[in-house]
Amino acid sequence: MSKFWNFVLFQLGWFACVWGAAAHQVFWPVLATAAYIGFHIWRSDSPKLEARLIIKATLFGVSADSLIMYLGLLDFQNEWPSPYLSPAWMWVLWALVASTINGSLSWLRTKPILGVVLGALCGPMSYEAGIRMGAGTWGAGSQVMGLIALGVIWGVAIPLLFYWAHTPVEHCLDKNP
Repeated sequence: MSKFWNFVLFQLGWFACVWGAAAHQVFWPVLATAAYIGFHIWRSDSPKLEARLIIKATLFGVSADSLIMYLGLLDFQNEWPSPYLSPAWMWVLWALVASTINGSLSWLRTKPILGVVLGALCGPMSYEAGIRMGAGTWGAGSQVMGLIALGVIWGVAIPLLFYWAHTPVEHCLDKNP
């Protein structure tokens, strides 16, 4: 898939999920975005590596967003599937971000410092945009702390996703003791 369409479909998926959360109608946006992610993996040059990247990114995102939520820095709309975890629509958004690593964001691969800076700035801006659209709220008096925490998370996430994108499991295991 071309980088252009990867970018366009990322934006459409983001708006659909955030709008769906704000309107309390997440089923169809999540289903459509998940279908796109499946299509993206299927069309990938290396489907197994792409699927691993997306799974790792989603697990990282669920953990990070659930922690932010647990600390009271952010409250998401729609608690499904659990009030103790970030909502499923956010899980799909993390998978969607991972789908851009080998696509529309691939130009950033050789620029790790820029990845940290852009992640630390653009990640929190994305959450702020979602909150302004009604998909969540900042915790009581914690907008600044929430933005700082998200900046750290996303500053780590972007270079980590690039690392995961090119680190097959086989290379992580030492076969020669």
